[in-house]
Amino acid sequence: MTDFTTYQSPYSWRYGSAEMRRTWSEHHKRLLWRKIWVVLAEVQCEYGLVRPEQAADLRAHMNNINLPRAMEIEAEIQHDLMAEVHTFAEQATLGGGIIHFGATSMDVEDNADALRLLQSLDLTLETLRGLLAVLSSLIDRYADTALIAFTHIQPAEPSTLGYRLAQYAQDLLSDLLNLRTVRIGIKGKGFKGAVGTGASYAELIGIDELANFESQLSAKLNLPFYPVASQTYPRKQDYTILAALAGMGQSLYKMAFDLRLLQSPPIGELSEPFGSKQVGSSAMPFKRNPIKAEKIDSLGRYLAQLPRVAWDNAAHSLLERTLDDSANRRTILPEAFLAADEMLNTARSILAGLQVDENALARNLGIYGPFAATERVMMAAVKAGASRQDMHELIRGQAMQAWESIRNGEPNPLAANLAVDTQILRFLTLDQVMELMDYRSHLGDAPKRSRELVKTIQREIEMK
Repeated sequence: MTDFTTYQSPYSWRYGSAEMRRTWSEHHKRLLWRKIWVVLAEVQCEYGLVRPEQAADLRAHMNNINLPRAMEIEAEIQHDLMAEVHTFAEQATLGGGIIHFGATSMDVEDNADALRLLQSLDLTLETLRGLLAVLSSLIDRYADTALIAFTHIQPAEPSTLGYRLAQYAQDLLSDLLNLRTVRIGIKGKGFKGAVGTGASYAELIGIDELANFESQLSAKLNLPFYPVASQTYPRKQDYTILAALAGMGQSLYKMAFDLRLLQSPPIGELSEPFGSKQVGSSAMPFKRNPIKAEKIDSLGRYLAQLPRVAWDNAAHSLLERTLDDSANRRTILPEAFLAADEMLNTARSILAGLQVDENALARNLGIYGPFAATERVMMAAVKAGASRQDMHELIRGQAMQAWESIRNGEPNPLAANLAVDTQILRFLTLDQVMELMDYRSHLGDAPKRSRELVKTIQREIEMK
């Protein structure tokens, strides 16, 4: 049970999935530390540096994490990794003396962090694929559902709901491909000692064996290593990962921001799910606030700032390393993944229960759609011999009058007014004008493009 009598990070209990929290837990980190020590000892066995029974003893006690004891030791010696060494050694009395043999702290910590980054990206990619699957289903369902599109937050021309959703999906697909590439490129520091030269291991096994030694460790940990490292793996790796997460956050942010706008009653076309007992406001019982979309945007703003910290860590890692990144990396790495995780899962819950008001879509399209069709009338009249400038001015005047009618709460009279305008009827028949003013068919190939994107997404999300 979380102890709420002291400060708790909201990421410890409020934001992020249980799987992502476990990945970044102190318990899991120490399990990875111990796994690395065990693998190191087992490889050192092959070089005659460690007896098989010592390595076996370490493996037998590898999972016996005792955080209270480790914290007790750390309070005295002020070094978390060495406190874990001592705790592990107390349990594995036969093998305890050879834990961390030849290693420096970052041989363990940075490889463990690389493993956690891999695990976290795997979780993120799985969740993103699930979100894209839900979004694809909506795109296919609403590929032909017409709406009025907006530019400059002003009514523009007709589009379809599926095509609007496809824009979000296209961005998220780009994020999927980017994160997949980033995941492939993740590497650990390897086992290169205090400044990355491997000198300590060369003393133990000989310089000619260093490459084979690291190759065996890489294979056992299923983790590729950087060929060149200092005391740490290049901190540019953290920046690359956090920038990719922030890029995905931007895609989710825009989708959520648009939903907040569209949920406003004057537009009212889409809304996030709202529970039967959900409270929108403590003061205004009628409120249906878009709290899920707002949460996505709130976390997205935070996530967007974290690559800057990682940038500074990489840029300020002077010479072979400084320790001024250590404290903030305990925060920025887990919280970047947890924030992204919460955003993804919240977006999926919104889309899975998305409420589409087709009456509102038709109402808004009916009000503003006729304006979009005027360009077709103008082009047809000019093609029939009219002056383009005269037609533009005539239609502009009619449109301004129609806007006044709409502001007064009246139906849009533009189509009817154009159909009886004598100047237009000199070049077009009434039937031609009415056909041209049928804005519902003015969709281009949006439905086709939407469905083609769905096929592309389905192919990509099937790839692991």
